[in-house]
Amino acid sequence: MLSDLFDRLFRRRGSDGRPGAGPRGPARSPGRLVLDADFSSTAQWVAGRSWAYPGGGPTNPGDNKLDHLVEDPAYSRSGVFRATRRPDGKWDAGLLTTEGSAEAFLVRADDVLEARVRLPVETGAWPAIWTWLDGGQEIDVFEYHPDNPDLLELSNRIKSRHLYYRNPAIRPGAWVDLRVEFGARNVVWWVNGARVFDDRRGVGRSWRAHLIVNLSVCAGRYHPAPDPSVSSMSYEVAQLRVYRD
Repeated sequence: MLSDLFDRLFRRRGSDGRPGAGPRGPARSPGRLVLDADFSSTAQWVAGRSWAYPGGGPTNPGDNKLDHLVEDPAYSRSGVFRATRRPDGKWDAGLLTTEGSAEAFLVRADDVLEARVRLPVETGAWPAIWTWLDGGQEIDVFEYHPDNPDLLELSNRIKSRHLYYRNPAIRPGAWVDLRVEFGARNVVWWVNGARVFDDRRGVGRSWRAHLIVNLSVCAGRYHPAPDPSVSSMSYEVAQLRVYRD
């Protein structure tokens, strides 16, 4: 009862009517650096497969994706995640994950992730940074679709909380700074230095998950598929770091 009252008194709502940002506060001290992403490292990152896709990949049509994951380093290892059209209508696409890598890095409860990304411009592009382990444990640092040019999707899929965050600074081709505090009781998202979403549900004390960075391609059910004239797309992750107390 008290938690319900707190929610009614203090929360804002996102554009979809779900809980938005809560009471403001300063950013947490990030702690010690435990991951400084080197996408070229085969010890840190595995390319072109993930158990977040059925059978480990390479396709996931059930999620309305045209992706065909590839290990080719040109699609991900530089930090520029690419997708190119195939003759069969699928798209060769870049994905990197810490799942199955030699270092097998896991994000943990109370870690802080910071990333800098350049958003794609092509309709049908579906970039994301997210977490995954054993069929779940998904927190979406961000998802983006250029057909909603000013909107980022920020989601705690473990506890069914998300925000559609709109801002004029969010636009195709823009650079965006992201920060997520994976709190056990409250996951907090920051965008371009502003605290935009407190989910007030958290991940739980025992939470841990691998990281995934990828560029998917929409099949058209929820967001438009690429125009037939488009044969390639990309987005860039210039920096990704994780800090721990």
